[in-house]
Amino acid sequence: MTIDKQLPSTRTTELDSICHKAEVIPVLAIERVEDAVPLARALFEGGLTVLEVTLRTDCALEAIKRMKAALPQASIGVGTVLTPAQYRQAEQVGADFVVTPGTTEALYRYGVESPVPMLPGVATVSELMVGWQYGYRRFKFFPAEASGGVKALKSFAGPIPEARFCPTGGIGVNNAEDYLALKNVMCVGGSWLTPKSLVDAEDWNGIRLLAKEAADKFHH
Repeated sequence: MTIDKQLPSTRTTELDSICHKAEVIPVLAIERVEDAVPLARALFEGGLTVLEVTLRTDCALEAIKRMKAALPQASIGVGTVLTPAQYRQAEQVGADFVVTPGTTEALYRYGVESPVPMLPGVATVSELMVGWQYGYRRFKFFPAEASGGVKALKSFAGPIPEARFCPTGGIGVNNAEDYLALKNVMCVGGSWLTPKSLVDAEDWNGIRLLAKEAADKFHH
């Protein structure tokens, strides 16, 4: 296995600079491409400048293109990346970073070479150790609540204190603070900032207010 020795420092720095911009990263599944720009703008104006758009919908890649064009100052990541082919698609639409729910050897190998940094998904210490071998030091912890939540992350810090995480999955306004209080948590991801009812109603002001509330509450 060849490992790029530059990876730990450069990639870690790139991911840190993205994650330090926001304690909370909204995780978006965009159903209608015309919602993409107003939704992103509402979140950005509310103070959340790092967004993750998942590849769970057909219009996701087009949505990201439009968001990147309309909000060049925002950091926009592509989530639910499962294969190197999807990773390539993320590069082509100008993603600032890539997020995976879990991570394969193929994704790690691709990520080491890619100009776009990857936040690899892990749920266990064994998975974390595989990423570690490839030089990764920053991870998505998913599904956070189902995988042991705050207690699991505290126990990860024992053997591997240098690892930092963005937990996602089951996180909301009531428990985000518990995660953000941990030394090894950089930020949290969540879909609670874009309730389907508000998006369907095109209530962008309502979403802007939710974003502002989160940005104010969780700003450290």
